[in-house]
Amino acid sequence: MANFNKVMLMGNLTRDPQLSYTPNQAAVVDFGLAMNRKWTGQDGSQQEETCFVDCRMFGKRAEVINKYCKKGNSLFVEGRLYFSSWEAQDGTKHSKLRVTVENFEFIGGGGGGGGGGGGQRVNKTGTEAPQQRGEDDIPF
Repeated sequence: MANFNKVMLMGNLTRDPQLSYTPNQAAVVDFGLAMNRKWTGQDGSQQEETCFVDCRMFGKRAEVINKYCKKGNSLFVEGRLYFSSWEAQDGTKHSKLRVTVENFEFIGGGGGGGGGGGGQRVNKTGTEAPQQRGEDDIPF
């Protein structure tokens, strides 16, 4: 049986990223994303719902998210779903579905400020990826 686990989300951070390190000093950042959906109901009324998702990223790019993102910033993430379950000290069972982020892109001005402009892609080494030139940018 074939398997496929891919998630793409674009939303706003619900809290400032929280950076920590594993015992072998690998960076880990946790943050939440909120995605809004608006539609018109059958009765003509405006409807709205918000989906909240917890996200986690590892490595050098986790430090980039921690450095340049804050609550309210827009972010596009690509990753995979990860399910964890545990038993609390009182014996109750808990579970959580989160997104393990593998790639991301800053939306709306490159992540630290407002302003317009397109996204800023960050490659797997944590550095800014080269921007593609459009026909209008050709210097001749």
